[in-house]
Amino acid sequence: MLHQLLHEIGYRGRQLQWVIVVCLCGLQAKTQTNRTTLNDCFVIAQKNNVLISQAKTSLLARQYSMQAEKQSYLPKVDLLASYSYLSKPLEINLQTVRDGIITGSSLQAVNTANQVYKEITGQNISSDAAQRIESTSRTIINAAYPNYNPPLSKQSYFLAGLGVRQPIYLGNKLRTVQDVATAEFHAGQVNLDLVQKDIKFAIALQYIRIMYLNAILQKENTIVSSLQKNDNYANEMVKEQILPPYQRNWAKVALIQGKTRLSNQQLEKQNALVELNKLLGAPLDSVIIITDTLIYKPTKIDTVNNEFYQTNPGYQFVNSKSALAEATLKGSKSFSLPNIFAVGNLNLYQNDLPVTIPPWFVGVEMQWTIFNGTQTIKRVKAAQQLLEESKLATENAKSLLEMQLKVAINKMQSLQNDVAALDSARQEANTTFSLIEERMRNNLSSPKDVNDALLIKEEIEKAYYTAVLGYYLAMAEYFNIVGTPEKISAYLQ
Repeated sequence: MLHQLLHEIGYRGRQLQWVIVVCLCGLQAKTQTNRTTLNDCFVIAQKNNVLISQAKTSLLARQYSMQAEKQSYLPKVDLLASYSYLSKPLEINLQTVRDGIITGSSLQAVNTANQVYKEITGQNISSDAAQRIESTSRTIINAAYPNYNPPLSKQSYFLAGLGVRQPIYLGNKLRTVQDVATAEFHAGQVNLDLVQKDIKFAIALQYIRIMYLNAILQKENTIVSSLQKNDNYANEMVKEQILPPYQRNWAKVALIQGKTRLSNQQLEKQNALVELNKLLGAPLDSVIIITDTLIYKPTKIDTVNNEFYQTNPGYQFVNSKSALAEATLKGSKSFSLPNIFAVGNLNLYQNDLPVTIPPWFVGVEMQWTIFNGTQTIKRVKAAQQLLEESKLATENAKSLLEMQLKVAINKMQSLQNDVAALDSARQEANTTFSLIEERMRNNLSSPKDVNDALLIKEEIEKAYYTAVLGYYLAMAEYFNIVGTPEKISAYLQ
């Protein structure tokens, strides 16, 4: 009679399970169109991730800087203006020109007398008369010449004009500045690619983790359902006085522990979704529907060529430092060369100046540092060392990626072996659990035996899915090393 009752309970339980499965399938069909795929996550992050937006802003700033430096060959036109107020008026120093004025004025007096005499007589004045006139004029002018420096009436002056400065030859300094700006721009492009790659890789890892948690939750629900059935069965056996009460307590404790583990896994998935929202740049409480579970599919990945590292943005970013170092070296050498400019000025305004400034002037200006100690030599040596350092960093990045690729491949092969072994173990655990459960129905084993088998089955299932998780994480790392982390999505479908 008891056997028939248990059989009826099991039959109705299976009917209820089918009803639940049908309902869940209908719910899944309804929400299937709203689920978020890994490719959807990539698209959302491309639009909203803060780090990607920051890298784009940095790239735009470098682009503007490069465009600005490309115009450095154009002439520089400045509006120049100055206002000066002197502590005392300017003084004309007449004593420095005393001899010149006296001599010039005396000769001018002789010339004037000669012209007057020639007009009257038609002949030039005699040399003796010219000497007497010059001597007399010199004596008179010398006596009348001021013995002080007369001040000007103005103490403030204002000037305005347009100044033009056109580089003619700067010893490759302008080219160096342009090369540096161009190298910085290319480094910004590579930095954007690197940030996008790293974000995609982080999203892929998080998505795989959520798929893993979905699989674990699915198994935990099955385990809890089995523990609940075992607890119900133990209660019936206690009522029938077939089983001592303490055996029922074991079943109840196992059920409580199973529900706790299930609740903890659900919380862990919620945390994983929050972390995924952060990577996507979405509000932390955004609803993301990810229902896929992690299913192991043995895959043979195509091998890459020997120069795969050149497509990796990480390698490209390190390699971009070489171009910057080369431009810096060229600039350091240019400090020993002269700078030549064409200069000009257009006078716009002048007033009350003691001298008259011409309306415009043009000229050539040269600046050449002929001695600065050993600064230029040290700068060149420092730039050479930086260039050598960048080459070593590039070579190290190459070898590091090659090493990581081999490790990832070996890790995938090792985890494939683990998955195969654990898959056999979980099949054996399922078979063992079914046998023990069947023996319990025939009163040949206790609910505690069933609980122990369930726990072993649960641990083996977790170990199996952990190995599957490790396999797909290693695969994601493989594609990340190659430089295309988004390709992992094709192997998770």
